[in-house]
Amino acid sequence: MKKISTIVPVYNEEKNVLLMHQALKDVASKLPQYDWEFIYINDGSVDSSWANLQKIADDDKRVVALDFSRNFGKEIALTAGVQNCTGDAAIFLDSDLQHPPALIPDFVKKWEEGAEVVASIRKSTEKKSFIKNAGSHLFYAMIKKMGGMRITENATDFKLIDKKVINELCKFTEHKRLFRGLIEWMGFKTEYIEFVAPERINGVASYSFRKLLSLAINSVSSFSLYPLKLFAYFGVLLTMGSFLLLLFMLFQRYFGDAGMFSSISYVIVSNTLVLGIMLMSQGFLALYVGQIHNEVLNRPLYVVRERIGEKK
Repeated sequence: MKKISTIVPVYNEEKNVLLMHQALKDVASKLPQYDWEFIYINDGSVDSSWANLQKIADDDKRVVALDFSRNFGKEIALTAGVQNCTGDAAIFLDSDLQHPPALIPDFVKKWEEGAEVVASIRKSTEKKSFIKNAGSHLFYAMIKKMGGMRITENATDFKLIDKKVINELCKFTEHKRLFRGLIEWMGFKTEYIEFVAPERINGVASYSFRKLLSLAINSVSSFSLYPLKLFAYFGVLLTMGSFLLLLFMLFQRYFGDAGMFSSISYVIVSNTLVLGIMLMSQGFLALYVGQIHNEVLNRPLYVVRERIGEKK
């Protein structure tokens, strides 16, 4: 009997986890030909999410639950799920039910037909704000332009991956990661399913614009040297422009209207431009050096305070 693991990161979803688990049990009952494992990662929740997960685990022995010592972020929570699952396939879902569990049979069908990755594309979200739509488009535009990788627009973390993909994901060690980017980067055979994300039932979204921007920056710096090259090009253009400006100023001084331009004004403007570009380039250099620093330290990706259930 093949085994399927569902992996659900949880952050302050005390009401939704109960609904999520019931929905997953309903799906499992419709696919009795598979063995099921339900993995929940409590990512430093400050509400009653962990207490509810303990109740769920008491009632259902198929549940494995990890309680992080603090909030490590969704990407790390997904990583923990992959490293602790034992299924022939794993399915990632958000705990807010905006990734409909009812679509799982469609994922499994495509997997049985030979797909190594079954990914979802969000066509739209019910009552999604203009700001969130704009932020999402900006994120994908930034990744596409500077990320150095192919990533499907509006693809989500709601996907199924085969055991061979799970095994390869466990080999990745970087701390700053974009999970869906890593999966696409590996290049396994992928099929897609489109869906409309329902409105959140309880609570508010924890993935703020600031977190989305941080994820985009981390993704670019993890997959591409484009920002460093960009500022190198700016440096070349600025040097050439400054040289031509100096020639023009000298020509005006000796062969034209000597008083037409103030030398000190050009010095001030040029210095300001140079200083601004240097500060920006140093900022990006610091970002990359910081990434190197984090990887060299080689700290654990996460710390588990408590675990319910064991690998079988």
